[in-house]
Amino acid sequence: MEHRVYFLLGDLATTTVTGALAAVATGALVGAGWNMLLGMCVGMLLGMALALVLGFALFFAMEVMLPGMLTGMLAGMAAGMWPPAGALPAAGSGALIGVGVLVFTYLANAWIQPHGMREQDGNR
Repeated sequence: MEHRVYFLLGDLATTTVTGALAAVATGALVGAGWNMLLGMCVGMLLGMALALVLGFALFFAMEVMLPGMLTGMLAGMAAGMWPPAGALPAAGSGALIGVGVLVFTYLANAWIQPHGMREQDGNR
């Protein structure tokens, strides 16, 4: 993963926008009277489809697909299980989920990268 500032800002923009849009779209589609499991499944599918479209059409980068798809899926699931009481709370919760996914992705990469390098060095 890149550690330059503009890559980090691009990843942050991708995850927050994707999370906010997925949560708003799911909140608009799924009502409070829906079954929680059904709302979660619909939100997951809608969030992933939205993340796929945003990843290819708007951001033009394959590198942002992992955090973008995970953000869309989690934000859609959260908004489907507990539909927010408006567009602004939905966007805020989706953006917050996006920041959490970005932090998780960077921490997972930092943990995985040294372990993989040690295994490759030991095989030489």
